[in-house]
Amino acid sequence: MRAIIIGAGRGSRLMPTTENAPKCFAEIQGKRILDWTIEALRGGGCTEICFVGGYRMEAVRHDYPDFVFRANRDWPDNNILVSLMCAEDLMDRPFVAAYSDILFTSRLVAGLVQARDEIALGVDTDWREHYRPRTRHPPHDAEKVITRGGRVERVHRGIPYEDATGEFIGVARFGSDGARCLREFYHRRMAEFWGRPYREAPLFQKAYLIHLFQDMIEHGIAFGHVDTPGKYREIDTQEDMDLAQTLWRP
Repeated sequence: MRAIIIGAGRGSRLMPTTENAPKCFAEIQGKRILDWTIEALRGGGCTEICFVGGYRMEAVRHDYPDFVFRANRDWPDNNILVSLMCAEDLMDRPFVAAYSDILFTSRLVAGLVQARDEIALGVDTDWREHYRPRTRHPPHDAEKVITRGGRVERVHRGIPYEDATGEFIGVARFGSDGARCLREFYHRRMAEFWGRPYREAPLFQKAYLIHLFQDMIEHGIAFGHVDTPGKYREIDTQEDMDLAQTLWRP
């Protein structure tokens, strides 16, 4: 199983930690976020890791020469959806995609790798507890999901707090058909919306993954899910870093 880590952005909300280093180099309990990520991916069954880099990519290339690299050279002017698709040529077989600023477990990765769904999202069902101590990243900004009967019915930040089943944690698995579906849908939307507003994004190139995912769901494409009750943390702000030093328990 191949893994694609999306790590092109600077992470400006984590300044000054990211002033001269990529966000994934921030340390939690004495270990880089990226090393936690590698441990979870490899422990869950991923044997090849691709890193989509941009900001300070040369530092990642220097310290992790065994990675396969793809460059997002326009990273200041696009967002995570376009960044993932910089590794489109590696989507010729099943893969797991992961944000580079999160902490998660090998158990979740193993569940995704073994999932029968062609597309499956990792979902934190204990997400409200995750947000309870966070004051600088409120729940309305969470990539919330509604699931029913083993399917993701909606993924959207605008889902009311009370209605959300969980939060998409930024880890997803695509089978061969799911990867092909992702690529084809992306190119259809890119041809139609590049340089124009797309869903909640001011421009298509500024879209998030969940914008495309929700669009795909609305067009009848099935999304499954693998749940984790906690065992996940997002590192978006200095407060998140401080909390993770004591609250992260893999």
